[in-house]
Amino acid sequence: MKFTLSWLKEHLEADATLDEICARLTMIGLEVEDVDDKAAFKPFVIAKVLSAEKHPQADRLKVLLVDTGSGKPVQVVCGAPNARAGLVGAFAAPGTYVPGIDVTLAVGNIRGVESHGMMCSEKELEISDSHDGIIDLAEDAPVGTSFAAYAGLDDPMIEINLTPNRPDCTGVYGIARDLAASGLGTLKPRAVPSFAIEGETPTDVKIELDDTKLCPGFALRLVRGVKNGPSPKWMQQRLQAIGLRPINALVDITNYMTFDQGRPMHVFDAAKVKGNLVVRRAKDGETVLALDQREYKLGPNNVVIADDNGIESIGGIMGGEHSGCDENTVDVLIESALWDPMNIAKSGRGLGIITDARYRFERGVDPEYMVPGLERTTELVLELCGGTAAKAKVEGYKGYDAKIVDFPFSEVKRLTGLDVSTEEGKSILTKLGFSVSGSGERVSVAVPPWRSDVDGKADLVEEIMRIHGVDNIKPQPLTSHNAVNGKILTTLQIRTRTAKRALASRGMLEAVTWSFISEDQAKLFGGGSNALKLANPIAADMSDMRPSLLPGLLSAAQRNADKGYGDVAIFEVSGTYENDKPEGQRRVAGGIRRGTATLAGSGRMWSNAAKGGGKPVDVFDAKADALAVLEACGLPMGNIQIEQGGPGWYHPGRSGTIKMGPKVVLGYFGELHPKTLEALDVTGALAGFEVYVDAMPEPKKKATRTKPALELSPFQAVKRDFAFVVDKSVEAGAIIRAATGADRKLITGVNVFDIFEGVSLGEDKKSIAIEVQIQPAERTLTDEDFEALTQKIVANVTKTTGGVLRG
Repeated sequence: MKFTLSWLKEHLEADATLDEICARLTMIGLEVEDVDDKAAFKPFVIAKVLSAEKHPQADRLKVLLVDTGSGKPVQVVCGAPNARAGLVGAFAAPGTYVPGIDVTLAVGNIRGVESHGMMCSEKELEISDSHDGIIDLAEDAPVGTSFAAYAGLDDPMIEINLTPNRPDCTGVYGIARDLAASGLGTLKPRAVPSFAIEGETPTDVKIELDDTKLCPGFALRLVRGVKNGPSPKWMQQRLQAIGLRPINALVDITNYMTFDQGRPMHVFDAAKVKGNLVVRRAKDGETVLALDQREYKLGPNNVVIADDNGIESIGGIMGGEHSGCDENTVDVLIESALWDPMNIAKSGRGLGIITDARYRFERGVDPEYMVPGLERTTELVLELCGGTAAKAKVEGYKGYDAKIVDFPFSEVKRLTGLDVSTEEGKSILTKLGFSVSGSGERVSVAVPPWRSDVDGKADLVEEIMRIHGVDNIKPQPLTSHNAVNGKILTTLQIRTRTAKRALASRGMLEAVTWSFISEDQAKLFGGGSNALKLANPIAADMSDMRPSLLPGLLSAAQRNADKGYGDVAIFEVSGTYENDKPEGQRRVAGGIRRGTATLAGSGRMWSNAAKGGGKPVDVFDAKADALAVLEACGLPMGNIQIEQGGPGWYHPGRSGTIKMGPKVVLGYFGELHPKTLEALDVTGALAGFEVYVDAMPEPKKKATRTKPALELSPFQAVKRDFAFVVDKSVEAGAIIRAATGADRKLITGVNVFDIFEGVSLGEDKKSIAIEVQIQPAERTLTDEDFEALTQKIVANVTKTTGGVLRG
């Protein structure tokens, strides 16, 4: 929300400086984002041309002698056609920055004649787009004084960051009201419009809606005989200061009311309106050419204003081009209406229209100012455009029913810690426009019509707190419990952070991708159900909630590859969605490696072959990343089981499923299926994984947070090798688990180091060789001990897998 200082002081009687006003605005919750003090215009002065001679080397240039008020005439070379002796205009000396042409002036030499400055046009000072000649002021303009002060260009502009819960401050008047309530100045009362009424408004208005809250009120007035020319200079300057382009008087008046009073208005050219106006739902497929020159296709969820010609305006959002006002407008219909905030927000978003009217209506406007707003707009039209006003017609409005809040003043202390007396609290609420009834600590508070955001006790506490002063809340130390605090973060939060650190430590970069993907991608990764479709997607290819992190990560990897960065390792720890229930949202750690982005390093084979790098990523890189996440999160790795194969988007022979027990699936890893990559338009060597962080079982609670003493065995560890002949269908993991289970106290590790297939083993047979690490803890093992353990290992593997010891 932007406004100028003079505009604010039109509603606020105050002697405060710009800095004091800005500080107070921020203190009461209207945070000042930017202040333009117009310092750029200070160097420009009013100057008079003493003589204008033809340039000796150029037909279209003149050499001027200019009186800048310094006592010594300045020579300026000028090409403006209206440059002449006696002209009074705006002068810029060397060293001045000219905003309209983005140039800092210096002493120039133009065709052999020095020029010590510049006489400026309106475009060069960003007053208008006119650059046909230099500025021509009145002859009595004071030479040597500030041009900005003379022309009103020194009015500081303030921009505040308006939060969605402050509809009352979408107009300058509301901001002034807030400042006055805080004790800075006095609010000037709104003047009551006064003008003559002649005749009736012939156009009727009908509200034909199945839900009356969609348009709770509609006011209309005809003004005959207007002359729609340019708006006055003061209005144009205010609109330009806040970034609006003046169009014509009628349109500028509606824009001025929008920002001055927070009351959007609309004007129809009465000659272009056929028959009566009807407020109704749009019919499915109806279209309207709006004022932004775009055609919009509407539906029953959109409320429109129509006549016999069809739709003339999208209610509360934007008018139609057909009935717009131009320089030929003679009779004008002025509309002031109320619209349902929720419907305006949905319609505006659905149509992709952002306007100042929508911004205010979707937050809520003052319903009691609907008719007074029409009166004030009529008054401005009569003042600036002339004409005669007919009697207004008001339809549907049933008056404002004030919301009553039962408010105990003790809530202020409870919620904020501030000691605010009951008298001060009542005074603050009253100054803000609330009606307080009752005595004692508990009162009834009636909410004013311009504060639709106030709903309960906490909102009233906020009002008292911000006016009393947030800076009055004294900092208080947290209460000490005289003990070591328990953990603050949940297990899921801790594991989320741990997973990110683990993957980052493996050379992967964190990515943040959209939670929305296209329907085709969602179906490709097991999603696409109607329950997870967005009602109002921001783009056609972002229609579904993602069932997996992989589509976004794969697309990100391909974008990097398209820009020449093919070796990419990225991860994300975020949410995926299986259904629309709370438990259907999963916390997943997922990652993608592309090209040669392995843990050993990327690049050409010969550059880092000694480290094992340079080879394309494969299933084992993804497996290592997934297991690293599980280990970092504290899961007992001895209980982890790997099964071959995964979901359909993985390569069936180069993927795996991570489980803990027969039912708990912890994640998947592997190379991506070629058809999946083709569907995503992704190329290259790619391997990925997803680990379900929320599926990991809670760690067992320990009696103490103190780490146990480190116990190291004083005895030498021993390694023994075994080779078993098994069926080809037997997984290596089954042999590892069987060998480990032979004696969990002595056996501390089992690793596969060789797999062999050959005719000598027999058809459908293979040999799997394992290394078993044995760590004695109590005594040195004898040969008999090793023999007994060996028998147990062989027996366990034979019983579990049917394997026999290879001879």
